[in-house]
Amino acid sequence: MLTPLPSRRFDPPYRVPWRVDRADPAHPRVLNASREPADFVRAFVHDDVAPPSSEHWGLVLPEEICELCLCERALASTLVTLAWFRPGEDDEYLWRFCL
Repeated sequence: MLTPLPSRRFDPPYRVPWRVDRADPAHPRVLNASREPADFVRAFVHDDVAPPSSEHWGLVLPEEICELCLCERALASTLVTLAWFRPGEDDEYLWRFCL
């Protein structure tokens, strides 16, 4: 016999806090568009040419902008993955974007 799972309260969906300005593809600007800080933020960059790299941004406050320098990258194949933690939570969040 199957045991029913305990009922769980679901929180409203968590929206990804990032907005990317791609006006200069070699220097995309990433904005924290949420009302809460993102902690221990890291940016991982991958493409078909250069070895993977990462940048540690640390605490990114609401409305704060971080810029990536992708001058040595093959922009057509570049993927950026952002990793961060929400305040007071132990879950790590990941979000990927391309140029």
